[in-house]
Amino acid sequence: MIGRLNHVAIAVPDLEAAMAQYRDTLGASVGAPQDEPDHGVTVVFIELPNTKIELLFPLGEGSPITGFLEKNPSGGIHHICYEVDDILAARDHLLAKGARILGSGEPKIGAHGKPVLFLHPKDFTGCLVELEQV
Repeated sequence: MIGRLNHVAIAVPDLEAAMAQYRDTLGASVGAPQDEPDHGVTVVFIELPNTKIELLFPLGEGSPITGFLEKNPSGGIHHICYEVDDILAARDHLLAKGARILGSGEPKIGAHGKPVLFLHPKDFTGCLVELEQV
């Protein structure tokens, strides 16, 4: 059902410093910040030859990243994202297998302009999983 790894998301306490570290220290291609108000984050994508890194920074009050950074003040891996061909079929399959979908269960549009869903970390060995339709 799942396809390739789309990205690994890292929550960061200082977006500019994290961007500079990837760009200046690691020599990576770092995109521009983009606000995602529906998800409460500002994201920056770092393009790698085989996948992407997504830097996450809180946007506005009540950002889901704020709580994560309170528990992990230095930042850290927040979630991994896998591609799926059909997000509704994937959702229905996962629900039938007993997995929990976060939120309403209806896909939202993610940072790439494609439908996404998040799966409860307790169902996936403590890892928050994002599915993105390709």
